Amino acid sequence: MLLVKKINILQQQIQSWKKLGKRIALVPTMGNLHDGHLMMVKKAKKQADVVVVSIYINPMQFNSQDDFKNYPRTIENDCEKLKHFDIDLVFSPSNKSFYQNDIEKQTFVEVPELSFIMEGINRPKHFRGVSTVITKLFNLIQPNIAFFGEKDYQQLQLIYKLINDLSFNIKIIPVSTVRAKNGLALSSRNNNLSIDELKIAPKLYNILKEAKLKLTTLENKNEDIIINEIKNNLLISGFIPDGVFIRDADNLNQLNKKSKRAIILISAWLGKTRLIDNLIYLINTKNKSK
Repeated sequence: MLLVKKINILQQQIQSWKKLGKRIALVPTMGNLHDGHLMMVKKAKKQADVVVVSIYINPMQFNSQDDFKNYPRTIENDCEKLKHFDIDLVFSPSNKSFYQNDIEKQTFVEVPELSFIMEGINRPKHFRGVSTVITKLFNLIQPNIAFFGEKDYQQLQLIYKLINDLSFNIKIIPVSTVRAKNGLALSSRNNNLSIDELKIAPKLYNILKEAKLKLTTLENKNEDIIINEIKNNLLISGFIPDGVFIRDADNLNQLNKKSKRAIILISAWLGKTRLIDNLIYLINTKNKSK
């Protein structure tokens, strides 16, 4: 397994694989790898000749400098985990090599609409950072396929639009959210939870499942009422709601008569840690809201 930090060395290696006709898979991460990341790695190994895992904590997508500084940096442990999967290359550049300019002077990519709704409301410029770093990784690594987790659902939809708008010849492969036995969605941020908070955190998924049950069984359901119930349940359970949305799962638009799948998306604070989760359900056309 190669550990590459410099862009020119990465490009040389990519070109050598391209000349050999190798099918390249990219798994982009910010490190602190857990079983959710490793599930994407496993799937990538089955579908490509070469697997590249990027580990880069992207400063452009953080709204808080403290959040950026405190994000766990575990490159040695991450590489040890990846060695077990026979990964071909880990790309872990420094900020200075990845962004030649100060962040405020850096050329950026911004996806309209999707960058400014839901998660984008409370996290200005976050999705600008995501779309910029992914565009750079796509240009540098030139993958045939790339893997993204469904836990970050708005990000996934943004990536779909990005590759379509910029005509990237890359197939995006979504990977289902990996959960602990208690239902908690795996996340690097779970490491920031205290012992008591770890006992509360799984309730987030329980609240999602309860809302899904109501939305799929009630005849004259009202999404706004369900959203308020979700917020109340979060507060009762010890969370502080940050965003609760029910949208069309295929485009994140408001639900309408043509919607076939819906998604409930939740972001909430538990202590100093912000957790996100979501759940998709099929819309019962007989029971659609009027």
